Amino acid sequence: MVNTYFLTHTLKNGIRIIHLNTDSPVAHLGVLINTGSRDEKKNEHGLAHFIEHSVFKGTKKRRAFHVLSRIEGVGGELNAYTSKEETVLYSTFLNEYYERAADLLGDILLNSVYPAKELEREKEVIFEEINSYKDSPSELIFDEFEELVFDGHPIARNILGTKKNLQKFDRESILHFIGNNYHSDQMVISSVGNCDFNKLINLLEKSFGDFTEKRRNPSRKKFDNYIPEKKSIVKDTYQSHCIVGNVTFDIQHKKRIVMVLLNNILGGQAMNSRLNLALRERRGMAYNVESGYTAYSDTGLFNVYFGTDKEHLNKALSLVYNEFKLLRENKLGVIQLSKAKKQLIGQIAISTESHEDLMLTIGKSYLLFDKVDPLLVVFNKIEAITSEDLLEVANLTLDEKQMSTLLYS
Repeated sequence: MVNTYFLTHTLKNGIRIIHLNTDSPVAHLGVLINTGSRDEKKNEHGLAHFIEHSVFKGTKKRRAFHVLSRIEGVGGELNAYTSKEETVLYSTFLNEYYERAADLLGDILLNSVYPAKELEREKEVIFEEINSYKDSPSELIFDEFEELVFDGHPIARNILGTKKNLQKFDRESILHFIGNNYHSDQMVISSVGNCDFNKLINLLEKSFGDFTEKRRNPSRKKFDNYIPEKKSIVKDTYQSHCIVGNVTFDIQHKKRIVMVLLNNILGGQAMNSRLNLALRERRGMAYNVESGYTAYSDTGLFNVYFGTDKEHLNKALSLVYNEFKLLRENKLGVIQLSKAKKQLIGQIAISTESHEDLMLTIGKSYLLFDKVDPLLVVFNKIEAITSEDLLEVANLTLDEKQMSTLLYS
């Protein structure tokens, strides 16, 4: 059972801690850093992701094998990911190994040595990761769509980088990027597990207290020059792949929660989403059709993706635009709106059953907003959405004239 009382503390160097106590035998601990690929300079493209890979390759007191074995040797997991605006290191383990996990994550963050041999080997791993994306058009199209929408802006660049850039990275370039972008006031340590909070603070003070206090000056270049674009690329694939979308609300915008609900109605995870019914269930035109909404610090992106036989492409696209039109022109009735809200509330509640996801969610919220809304507050915000709110957001976001389109055909 989860106690929704969040405990918080700030270390002397400015790193914030958030903890949620549970009675589960399994715990989750993560370090979230407000730095991602959009914080790279042009010649650093791919460096944030390269660091995320390389940080496990040995510290001042542990070789790479010992880093991996420290938690995994007792049945736990050690992982990391990079996004456009975040770098996250995290671990899952039995509660009795809290001290071991805290010590390891702190050692990785503060004391990684980035040995040259390991760096060259990890470059080959990332080259294969890049190749795998090129072999998967249904994944590649999302990166190329962001490059189309955010053309010329740092947020446009894909997270993996390029082979040419990766070849140039070394220990010095890694340390330079970390020095410029890893700031203690832009870090949160998030914990979900059965651990006395005072004990946890002492463990984290010991493991992370030596990180130098550094404050960030606002430095991200704001994206504000969106121009709708259409692009078609010929690819030797069985299916046509299509993605359409528009810029929308940033993560701080008061209409963000309305956009979340609108996206869920249109093409969210449920099989009864409007797009899934229109393209897959009623007509069998697509195996996969989905919409997505990503909120960044200064902008947002809404998109719809589907793959279909080439002969169905134009019809499928017209069906997508028809769903846009219906949401722009017709207010949801009382029963429709109530069902949509209950569906989203249920999905959010169920997602908290994954304590790993919960650890990452509360960590990100505390990182960006310096608070975490209890579920009841989130649910009340959803319940407060009106059909007029949805209609307004639909007309701002689902305007066909403002849509960018990328086709693989």
